[in-house]
Amino acid sequence: MRLGVAFGWHALPFEELLALVRHAEACGYAAAYVDGDVSMLDSRGEGDVLDGWTLTAALLARTERIQIGSIRLPHHWNAAKLAQATATAERMFPGRLRFLVSIGAHPADARFGLAYASVADRIAWLDELLEALRALWRGETVTRAGRFVRLEGARVRPVPPGGRIPIEVGARRAKLIELVARHADRWDVNLPPVARRVDEAAQTLARACRAHGRDPDAIARSLWIFARPGRDPGDPALRAEFRRWNPWFADVPDAELGEAIVAGDDAACRGRIATLRERLRLALPVVDCSGLDADAARRVVDALRLLNHVDRDGLPT
Repeated sequence: MRLGVAFGWHALPFEELLALVRHAEACGYAAAYVDGDVSMLDSRGEGDVLDGWTLTAALLARTERIQIGSIRLPHHWNAAKLAQATATAERMFPGRLRFLVSIGAHPADARFGLAYASVADRIAWLDELLEALRALWRGETVTRAGRFVRLEGARVRPVPPGGRIPIEVGARRAKLIELVARHADRWDVNLPPVARRVDEAAQTLARACRAHGRDPDAIARSLWIFARPGRDPGDPALRAEFRRWNPWFADVPDAELGEAIVAGDDAACRGRIATLRERLRLALPVVDCSGLDADAARRVVDALRLLNHVDRDGLPT
């Protein structure tokens, strides 16, 4: 089994985050996800809100094997500059960038002069962006006059090997799942691990893939799992914690939180994640440590490390 781990919500200073990612690498974790594109978070007060791309590059440079991912949002980037940045990362750290994209936005982005578009416009923007990225990575000279992506003879060097970088799209609703079918190599299933919800989204993906002549089984799945080994599954504080760090799952009723949260003794949590991997057909279950301080996050990493099978060269299998 391969596990990923996520450290989110700008809860950790860089020094502690670096130590945790290095520790996860030593424990055999295949990937670490950190905070991505964001302008500012009022909830952080004067605390650090680290730039996601700079952070990703720094972690790639200071680790050896673990893949690093952080979310890219279309309104934060010019398409050609994003193609150049990612191709450069692939040249420097071959095979280690998890290129994750979606359409998140926040009203605070306007303070940085960033567009705050409607959901429909952000989906259209991402569609144009991904199409342009593919062409630029293939080494083409690209001209586009779209609504959101405008390029005039843009080209990128270096070109990544094979002219591609795997694209991972975070999506849970039909219109964004359509972009998974059109563009993605990996589907970040932006849902809690509630089987009914994941199955419904997978059926939507299958229909969209058929329309585009793709095999949905060729698109690998990752899913973030809110895991708190050592905690009482029935603790109301744990459920409040889930709500706090997953505001986008506000439509998940209290009755489903038992399925959405992995908690209990360490062995039970490991068994539950192994079951979820098989049941939900996950190529990469991602242990979600969002909001935890360094000691608590390390406790989660250690409790679940036995799920990582490592080959003789130290690489996750």
